[in-house]
Amino acid sequence: MSLEVSTLVAEGSKMITSYGDGVFRLGEESITGSILMFPKSVHAWDVKTVDDITVESFEPIIEAADTVEILLLGMGKKLTRVPMEWRHALKEHGIVIEPMDTGAACRTYNVLVSEARRVAAAMIAV
Repeated sequence: MSLEVSTLVAEGSKMITSYGDGVFRLGEESITGSILMFPKSVHAWDVKTVDDITVESFEPIIEAADTVEILLLGMGKKLTRVPMEWRHALKEHGIVIEPMDTGAACRTYNVLVSEARRVAAAMIAV
C-alpha cells in the first residue's frame, strides 16, 4: 500500500510524493529500500531495521555537515529510542537528530525542504 505524502513543491529539490511497500517515490522516480535524502540528491541506505544502524551508518550525513543542521531519522513503522552514541556523533558536527516513524519523517522532510531548511533524512523503508 502506497501512502501519499504531500503536494508541496520546492523548485529544484527532491521531494517525497509517496512511500510504502518498501518503495519511496520522488515524483516519477522510485527507489526501493531505505534511503538517505538531501534536498538535491537521494542515495540508497544499507539499513533494513533500526538494529542495522551504527554510527558509521550516518557517515554520508556527517560528510555533508556543512549543509545539514537537522537529520530526520525515519525509524520504520514505529519510533524507538535513539542511542546517545548516535546523538553525540552527529552533534559533534553540528547536526541534531530528530527520530520519528518513517511516515512522519517523509512529511516533515518535505515541509522543511519547502522552507529551505538545512535538512537531511535517513529513512527505513516500510
